[in-house]
Amino acid sequence: MRLIVGFTAGSATDVTGRIFAQRFSEAWGQPVVVENVAGNSGAIGVDRVAKSAPDGYTLMWAASAALTILPSLQRLPFDPMKDLAPIGIAFTMPSLVVSNRDFAPRTIQELVAYARANPGKVSYGTPGVGTPQHIAGEMFCHQAGIKMEHIPYRVANMADVLNGSVQLGIQNIGAVLPMVRDGQLRGLGITTLQRSTNAPEMPTLVEQGFPGFEASSWFGTMAPAGTPQSILDRVHTTSRAILADPAMRQRFGGLGLEIVAGDGEQMRATITNDIAKWARVIRDSGIRLQS
Repeated sequence: MRLIVGFTAGSATDVTGRIFAQRFSEAWGQPVVVENVAGNSGAIGVDRVAKSAPDGYTLMWAASAALTILPSLQRLPFDPMKDLAPIGIAFTMPSLVVSNRDFAPRTIQELVAYARANPGKVSYGTPGVGTPQHIAGEMFCHQAGIKMEHIPYRVANMADVLNGSVQLGIQNIGAVLPMVRDGQLRGLGITTLQRSTNAPEMPTLVEQGFPGFEASSWFGTMAPAGTPQSILDRVHTTSRAILADPAMRQRFGGLGLEIVAGDGEQMRATITNDIAKWARVIRDSGIRLQS
């Protein structure tokens, strides 16, 4: 069996996918091999799964961007609602807004005031155009009525924020929380509705004057459309057992992940709702892939 991961080795999607692949192998008594099919925010990997035989030998470790954000940015060779069978969201990953330690604003409200007083002088880095972090940044700018320059990278690169050439970063919590806690970066806010159980010291943007602000990534399992329900049920049952294991919960919590352990119906509803949500943000913010 193979588990398709749409990102490079070492990424958050890859790390979590490999944990699941190992546990699937142990539970089923057969090898489950991770195949990295990276590119276009995970969409190349999704397309590979969508075009695979629905025989249970190909699964996808899905990340949200290719399924819920990219449909509003480009024409895709697959339909996330028709060409894939949802099995369940395993967990969500919030993002953190972080800043260089010497950057004057120490809170989100101070950042908004600074950006208004210094138009065109604030920049923020993300893992790339069309990523959940980029969309979160543009949603924040739109709601705050400010302009910040987006600096896209191919990976979660914090070097320019650390050296001050870029003032801000919006990255997944697992990538930057250690740097915040050891004093290399300053954490300004987390992109969840409530504070994270894994980082309760981080205030939300909701607390800082942005009601309803929520922008997180999520990960879960899917299969090609037409895969027998008995196989989908088997994967779902094993996934829930993995997520119920205290050792696994502790391990995922250490990566900043919030356990969901949802089913296929909940995953399908989330994809539907997220597509509509991010379409509104993309329209309102005028986001284009070439930006």
